[in-house]
Amino acid sequence: MTVTARTADLTGGRPVVPSRGVLRPLGLSEVRITGGFWAQRQMTNSRATLDHGREWMDKLGWTGNFTAEVGRGSAERRGREFSDSEVYKLVEAMSWETGRQADPAREREIAELVAMIAGAQAEDGYLHTAYGRPGQRPRYGDLAWGHELYCTGHMLQAAVARARVGGSDDLLAVARRAADHVCEEFGPGGRDAVCGHPEIEPGLVELFRVTGEQRYLDQAALFVARRGRRTLPAHEFGWSYFSDDIPVREAQVLRGHAVRALYLAAGVVDLAVETGDDELLEIVAAQFDRTLARRTYLTGGMGSRHQDEAFSDDFVLPADRAYSETCAGIAAIMVAWRLMLATGRERYADVIERILFNVLATAIGDDGRSFFYAHTLHQRSLTAVLPDDVEQLGFGGGPRAPWFEVSCCLANTARTLASLSTYVASVDADGLRVHQFADADIDTTLADGRKVGLRMRTGYPDDGTVGFEVTAAEPGPWTLALRLPAWAAGATVTVDGEPQPVAGERAVVRRDFAVGDRVVLTLPMRPRFTRPDPRIDAVRGCVAVEQGPLVLCAESEGGVLDLDSLRVDAGTDPAADGGVTVRGLTEQLPEQPWPYTDAGPVGRRTPLDVPLVPYHRWARGGPSTMRVWLPTT
Repeated sequence: MTVTARTADLTGGRPVVPSRGVLRPLGLSEVRITGGFWAQRQMTNSRATLDHGREWMDKLGWTGNFTAEVGRGSAERRGREFSDSEVYKLVEAMSWETGRQADPAREREIAELVAMIAGAQAEDGYLHTAYGRPGQRPRYGDLAWGHELYCTGHMLQAAVARARVGGSDDLLAVARRAADHVCEEFGPGGRDAVCGHPEIEPGLVELFRVTGEQRYLDQAALFVARRGRRTLPAHEFGWSYFSDDIPVREAQVLRGHAVRALYLAAGVVDLAVETGDDELLEIVAAQFDRTLARRTYLTGGMGSRHQDEAFSDDFVLPADRAYSETCAGIAAIMVAWRLMLATGRERYADVIERILFNVLATAIGDDGRSFFYAHTLHQRSLTAVLPDDVEQLGFGGGPRAPWFEVSCCLANTARTLASLSTYVASVDADGLRVHQFADADIDTTLADGRKVGLRMRTGYPDDGTVGFEVTAAEPGPWTLALRLPAWAAGATVTVDGEPQPVAGERAVVRRDFAVGDRVVLTLPMRPRFTRPDPRIDAVRGCVAVEQGPLVLCAESEGGVLDLDSLRVDAGTDPAADGGVTVRGLTEQLPEQPWPYTDAGPVGRRTPLDVPLVPYHRWARGGPSTMRVWLPTT
């Protein structure tokens, strides 16, 4: 592993700041998304989603829970036991947003929320609005379901965000008192236990990275070492639900509740990097790689069971029952990014891109005020449209809703969009690496201290041409490395019009760059059929269509076309003339008294060309049916 120095600059706006790794992440002050696909979504996040989240949390009393603890609000706590965490994630999202673009009004709002949070903290540092006060359940009386440490972990991450964008130290002071309490309560000689929902682990490591306080790293290591000893109560779905069935070092794959497993994996990567434990790093990388190979949907979504929001067995990936929670996709981005920084393996950037375009972009409505919790790949009946003021109960599975009883996905999406530019590029020992393609301006310092600037412009993902112009360069050669997506066979690169060799997972251009030099990457964007591993029983005999980074789907607004009767001709390439279409037919099968025969029924067939749309666009024009995996003729 190539060693990189710990950055002393806490104001750069980096969600993850490892002390070593092959790659050094860039912050909000170094990379700015300036236009296109993601700039539009960042603007919507800033102008609508953050305010929408605050309005609902105020209306439901989740923010008021903090003031109630000091006698200034409702005497009755409201919301689920983990609702504190949504307020913390909202503060984190707002913090990254102020790092992206200064906003005095937003700063005042954050200060108000932080003051409320600080006012609810007990003298010994404990912080949770549902436990430990008169009339409430005792502290840490239900570690399996209480979510106390989980909420603390999100608060620590919010405090880290405030610190890294140069905000007030008030929340960081709250975080340190809370972390000190956790270390006293759960450290050596304290409670020998873990939380039912991992999250405290990455929070403690990031707080260590900000403060340099060794006990926070040690406590994270202790929580990871305890995981897998079945100290939590038995659960109807097994100890794997809590990632408490097998010690971390002995597990082969991620299992159980998907978000829990992925948050734990993110914390383990952080721990391995900071302790220099390369064996542990490779163990968790292998677990994630096996999960990608056997337990991940085409969209990058993770979690195929609704009943426990969990991974199922290898290759059990039903399209019509896909859970694929938005939070699981975001957690997978967290793991992939950490692994890429640590190892430099570009394939993890492919994973991030897949999830960004096909889970994150799908999750949020065009107005920034409605959301998918789960992400089916096959909608058989018409989706509903909910009024703007109706809360969707339960854990999702229905239409985009303005709010959910368990609304973790909204704030998670908001904090990811606000910090999105930090995933675009990084610095390695030789120069600058670009991982994601978007209109962006990059101004940073190379490993040797030289300043460089790069302007990236593109119509991606609708267009495969990505242009780069050098805007700042000091004398001497350096390397510009551009990710070549796994699907991009036939990609080309030119430098000032001259073709360059292209091979492997990166296109590498090394030269003494001068201001005005132009590099153009051209990625093939023709639509292509994708076929599933034959071990995925649920979609055997089907194909999907992808174009660039986008998964496409067939959609029938108003249910006009019966998608379950659709068959496509996989021997004829998809066409892309004014929109992607596939050749196919519908087959109307006869009604029968018994659905099993010695020979399959034959019905009336009608040939047609089927228009496809990006999966992230489905159900935006009204109630619709949809399917990603298409049976073949």
